Amino acid sequence: MSLDELRDLLERHVRPDLTTVIDGVRVCKVDDSASPVSSMSGTVLAVIARGGKRLALGDRVFEYGVGQYLVASIDLPVTGHVIDAAPGHPALGFGMTLEPAAIAELLLQVGPGDLPRSPATARPGITVSDAPDELLDAIVRLLRLLDRPRDRKALVPLYKREILWRLMTGEQGDVVRQLGLADSSLSHITRAVRWIRENYTRPFRVEEVAQLSGLSVSAFHRNFQAVTAMSPIQFQKHIRLQAARLLLANNPNDITGVGNRVGYDNPSQFSREYRRLFGAPPSLDAVRMRDGVDPAATALP
Repeated sequence: MSLDELRDLLERHVRPDLTTVIDGVRVCKVDDSASPVSSMSGTVLAVIARGGKRLALGDRVFEYGVGQYLVASIDLPVTGHVIDAAPGHPALGFGMTLEPAAIAELLLQVGPGDLPRSPATARPGITVSDAPDELLDAIVRLLRLLDRPRDRKALVPLYKREILWRLMTGEQGDVVRQLGLADSSLSHITRAVRWIRENYTRPFRVEEVAQLSGLSVSAFHRNFQAVTAMSPIQFQKHIRLQAARLLLANNPNDITGVGNRVGYDNPSQFSREYRRLFGAPPSLDAVRMRDGVDPAATALP
């Protein structure tokens, strides 16, 4: 019953920009199985109500479908592909941003014996599980508030907390709990990811970033690979290319200049790596974006 109502709520409340009046909640609908799209995952809970999605992160592939949920515990460069969607039978998904501060607050309010101890080792930054009925019920109750403006202010925080609690006590609970812990393995890698994102145009030594993250070089390599499925240098390359795509949307005729701005000295290397990630050379992709063809705008969470 929860999935039927979830599908109905998602169908009725989808908007072109995917947002809703509830902060951090997205409603997504895709009418066709589209070509793979590269984007950043965000730190998010995503639930599929119809259809499915396949995500590639480094050398890992994740697939989730009806009644399953995905948790992205760190903002990662991924390539996604909507599957099992067709006109008249669109794929439907729910997304909610996961806020570390809200998770930390909830952790502080529960007793030390109410939750298992999170493991010291880093977990993958993306995980997939079957959604229990309790989680689906909480999501449905949150979405019902889209039709009940008078109740939103009082009940949205309560239902969001319940969703977080179901995640924290569920199959992927250790991953979600690490989001709220200041000294978890995930928090160390998050610091490194943030630094690389803020300094993606400059070369760096892995030892330098390991020190900034508060880990030894060996522990940094091991944990970074476990969370992101990439080496730090591969991660930087993905961030550079994502930034280049955004710049090309506004500067479609300056491909060499855009490549230089994101850290590429060799135009041929820039074009080759861009095409490998986005499926088209920078010149063609810039034209598609100029013409308003950007499949990322309608992608499921």
